[in-house]
Amino acid sequence: MVEVLIITALVIWSAIFVFKKVFPKSAYSVFSKLAQLCRSRGWNGLAKWLQPAMVAGCGGGCGCSTDTSEAPKKVEVQAVKWK
Repeated sequence: MVEVLIITALVIWSAIFVFKKVFPKSAYSVFSKLAQLCRSRGWNGLAKWLQPAMVAGCGGGCGCSTDTSEAPKKVEVQAVKWK
């Protein structure tokens, strides 16, 4: 019985995670609506937990960042020359 509960929780968590990654705009709207519903019923803690973070950058879920600082440049690996 406990195994079924653990597997069910993992499957639900995985489905939510994939939904957020594959459909970021739809996930944002769904979680916003759920947070509004919870807030209207007085469940402020759950509403705060469900409220999605504000979209930054292009909002397409492509991983682009609005951070203006440049990423540290990688040191190029040079080939070893044998004499």
